Amino acid sequence: MPFYPDDLIEEVRSRTDIVDVISQYVRLQKRGSNYVGLCPFHNEKTGSFSVSPSKQMYYCFGCGAGGNVMSFLMNYENASFPEVVEELAERAGVQLPKREATPEERKRSDRKSKLLEIQKEAAKYFYALLRNPRGKFAYDYFRGRKLSDETMRKFGLGYSDKYQDDLYKYLKSKGYEDELLKDSGLVFIDEKKGGSDKFWNRAMFPIMDVRGKVIGFGGRVMGEGEPKYLNSPETPIFDKSRNLYALNIARSTKKPQMLLCEGYMDVIALHQAGFDNAVASLGTAFTPGHANLLKRYTKEIYLTFDSDGAGVKAALRAIPILKEAGLTCKVIHMEPYKDPDEFIKALGAEEYQKRIDHAENSFFFEIRILQKNYDMDDPESKTAFQNEVARKLLGFSEGLERENYIVATAERFHISIELLRKLVNQMGMKGDGPETKSEQGLKSGTNHKNKRPSGRIQAQQLLLTWLVDKPQLYQKISARVRPEDFSEELYQKVAALLYEQCENGNANPAQIISLFEDENEQREVAALFHARIPSFDYERDIDKALEDVIGRITRDSLGVKKEQVDVTNLEDLQQYINAVSVSKR
Repeated sequence: MPFYPDDLIEEVRSRTDIVDVISQYVRLQKRGSNYVGLCPFHNEKTGSFSVSPSKQMYYCFGCGAGGNVMSFLMNYENASFPEVVEELAERAGVQLPKREATPEERKRSDRKSKLLEIQKEAAKYFYALLRNPRGKFAYDYFRGRKLSDETMRKFGLGYSDKYQDDLYKYLKSKGYEDELLKDSGLVFIDEKKGGSDKFWNRAMFPIMDVRGKVIGFGGRVMGEGEPKYLNSPETPIFDKSRNLYALNIARSTKKPQMLLCEGYMDVIALHQAGFDNAVASLGTAFTPGHANLLKRYTKEIYLTFDSDGAGVKAALRAIPILKEAGLTCKVIHMEPYKDPDEFIKALGAEEYQKRIDHAENSFFFEIRILQKNYDMDDPESKTAFQNEVARKLLGFSEGLERENYIVATAERFHISIELLRKLVNQMGMKGDGPETKSEQGLKSGTNHKNKRPSGRIQAQQLLLTWLVDKPQLYQKISARVRPEDFSEELYQKVAALLYEQCENGNANPAQIISLFEDENEQREVAALFHARIPSFDYERDIDKALEDVIGRITRDSLGVKKEQVDVTNLEDLQQYINAVSVSKR
C-alpha cells in the first residue's frame, strides 16, 4: 500500500462511514450498537455478518471475513487498494495527489483501457451498420420481433456485416494492433490468412457491465448458419460468471424482485413492456457468481425460463444455487407459450404481471416436477415419491420453516400431515437428509468453518477486544500485560499498535487493519477485535473476568519465558524475575 501517505489513507477511511458503504451491498438491520446481515462472502441463512459503527469494522462470525471499509470493497469488488482509496476519496471529497503508477500497473491499466475502447468502437460500428442499407436484414429482423426504434437504441442493438473481415479492417484503420485485437475476443488472427471477424452477418447485442461499459457481444445469425447464437469468449474485461445481461439497467429498478430470463430477446421484450427488472445469464449456465451478483440488488428472484424441457431443467439447476446464496425464489409459468417474448406478444404486459403475481413457490415447483417421475396410482411408486418429498423437506434447517413446509406440502400433494411429519423426523434422526454442499468462501481467504481457537488464543483475543470496547481499561491492562506477552508475532504487532493508540487516547482498530497488506492478516486482525464476549453481566463482572484473562495470558507468557531462560545468565534470570514481579501486581 505504498501509493499514498498513511495519513492521507487514514483521512479517507475516517471520513467514510462503513455502515453507509456496506449497506449498499448488504441489507443491514440495527441490533444493539451494531448492524447485522447475511454475509456476502459465504452462503448463509442466518445473519452472522456484523458491522460496527464504533470500530468502523465488519466481521463475520461464520466464515471469519473481516476488516475495514477498504478491505470490504477490495474483497467484494475484486478491486485493488489504490482503486478503493480513489473511489472512497471521491465519495468523501478528499483531494488526492496525482500519483505515479508502477510500470506493471500502467501496463495493465493501459491494456484494459484499450480493450474497453475496442469494444466501444465495435459497438458504435455495429450500431451504425444496423441503420445502414447493409443492415436492413437485421433491422427488419428486430422490427419483426416487434422491437421499437427506441428499444433498439436503448440496448445499442446493431449488425455485423456479411464480410468476414469487415470489423477487423475497421479496427485496424483506428490504429489497433493485431495482438490487442486478438485479446479483445472480436477477431481471429492467422499468420498466413491475416485477421477475420468472430461475428459476421449477425444481429448484435452489446453486453455491458453494471457501469454501462461495453465488455462483449452476443450475436444471432441472420439466415442459415450455426451456431444460432454466438457470444464473446472470456477476456481480461469479460467474465461471464460475474456479469448479467441488462443488469446495468435493472439494477436501478424500483420493483421488489429481479426477473431472471434465459435469452437476450426475452429480456429486451420484457423491458419494452415495462418490466425493467429483467436480466439474463450470458450464454452460459447460471452460476453461484451470478446469484451473488444478484444478491447485491435484490432478495427475490423470479425465474421466467422457457416452458419446455430444457427450460425446466435450467430452472431446477438454478433454484438450489439461488437458495444457497440466501435468495428467495419463485417460478413464473409461461404456458401455453414458450418464453416471455412469445407471451408478451400474445397476451401483453398486464397478463404477464398476473403471472408474476401468481408465481409458484420454487420448492413446490421442484416437488411438482419430481412427482412427474412417479406413478401416483401405484402404491410402491407413490411411497417412493413421498419418501423423496420427506428427504427434500429436511433441507429446511430451521424448525419453524420446515414445519410450515410440511403442512403446506402435505395439503398440496394430498399426503397425511402426521405421517409426513413422522417420516421427516425419522429421516432426520437417521441423518438421511439431502447432502449439504460445503459452503465455500466466495472470495479468497474466507474460511467458513473456523477452527475453535485454543484457550490461550481466546484470552488474547478477548483482551484486545475489551481494550477496544473499553479503552479506559488500558492502564490496568498495560501495567501487567505487555505486547511481548502475546504468543503470536501478529498479535504482538497489533497489541503494540493498539497500546500506542491508547497512550495517545485514540483506540482506532480500523486504522490498524490498514497497516497490514496481506488479506489473511487483515482478517486475523479483525478477529482480534471481535472476540465473543462471554455471557455474564458485562458491567458488574468485568473486573473478575478481566483478572482471569490477564492471569491466563501472564501465566502462559511466564511459562514460555521460563523454558527459554538461561539460569547461568544473570541478565536473563533478572528479566524473568522482573516479569514474574509485574505479573503479580
